[in-house]
Amino acid sequence: MRTVALDDLDLGQFVRPGDGVLFQQGCGEALTLGEKFVQQRAAYSGAGVFFGSGFSRTFQPEHADHLRFKGIGGIGSLRKLASAGKLDPIPCHISAIEPLLRAGTLRADVVMLQVSPANERGEHSFGLVNDYVRTAMSKARVVIAEINRQIPWAHCDRPLVADEITVAIESDRKPLELPAAPFGDLERSIARHLDALIPDRATLQVGIGAVPEAIMTMLANRRDLGIHSGMIGDSVVDLVESGAVTNAHKGIDPGVTVSGVLFGTERLYRFADRNPQVRLCPTSYTHHLSVLSRLKNFVSINSALEVDLTGQVNAEAIGSEYIGAVGGQVDYVRAAAQSEGGVSIVALPSTGKKGDSKIVGTLSGPVTTARSDVDVIATEHGIARLRGKSLRERVKAMVAIAAPEHRDRLLREARETWGELA
Repeated sequence: MRTVALDDLDLGQFVRPGDGVLFQQGCGEALTLGEKFVQQRAAYSGAGVFFGSGFSRTFQPEHADHLRFKGIGGIGSLRKLASAGKLDPIPCHISAIEPLLRAGTLRADVVMLQVSPANERGEHSFGLVNDYVRTAMSKARVVIAEINRQIPWAHCDRPLVADEITVAIESDRKPLELPAAPFGDLERSIARHLDALIPDRATLQVGIGAVPEAIMTMLANRRDLGIHSGMIGDSVVDLVESGAVTNAHKGIDPGVTVSGVLFGTERLYRFADRNPQVRLCPTSYTHHLSVLSRLKNFVSINSALEVDLTGQVNAEAIGSEYIGAVGGQVDYVRAAAQSEGGVSIVALPSTGKKGDSKIVGTLSGPVTTARSDVDVIATEHGIARLRGKSLRERVKAMVAIAAPEHRDRLLREARETWGELA
């Protein structure tokens, strides 16, 4: 590893026109490197950047004058790129990203990392994000690291050593934070309907959003919960400190909270720093069915943009507006079906901000999760248990959890397709 001053870093020496460039996603984004990368973009015009999620303002539509952007979806600040037509979405499960990188379908000629300072053994930590970055590094010609003094030394499946880094800069700046999504009575009412589905000793996977946050806050009275998730936020710290999460009965990794990324605030980062009870693992461990199916009482909790009357879930786009992503939803829905005592939950409000129904006769976007995989759908009006139900049974169950003002219309639409539902 060669360390250089930021002012002396000429990325044009390392990045070539047409290269595929991968940054750590979300809160792990190397901010100083990213800013330098867009400043010098003309030197490697035509390079492509792959994104997971994004929470910074580093990459803007005007940067498409020299850069090409691809990603799994319009999550966070990437929605601006998607809305401007500058982000080309790649529909794929999170579990597929590492295989796509290994095959070279997703190019990672250059990897940009934000890592912690080295420990006493000379080992760096990936800090906030250890998902598919090591696989990307294995295919990269160049690995450029920002060693940030404010990044926690979080335990990973394997630490990073200096020989794996081509060139590094040093920084001392606050990393990105993602505070818990605010929620109110609506989200609490959805959470209450799910109370009986999350027993003591359940192992949880929880996505991002107001409804998942509301569900997490109601679990402080549980005992011996476990965590195995693609991401964790500050609410996990609350559950550990309350004694609700012990990870004692997961079936694997006893005593350890497993995640791929930390998406939270300084509180979460301090909690993870040198904490052997938290481990960041690659997606081949956090999302792979062969691992997940070994978990006991696995409860998967995710959200959606809309769900149709037969249980098809759209978590990606409304029309041409790309808002979300395929993400890990399908990985976890299928895993819960294989877990002893498992259940998968897709929870959403019954209506949008303008009063439009999120329970629909026909999806306005793609099918993210097939109806054959869906288990439980929840709104503030109750839950619909769909696994093993016929199409007509599903329609009746879904209409029952739609907003009352939309039920008659939904029934009329359903009868046009399915006939009488009795």
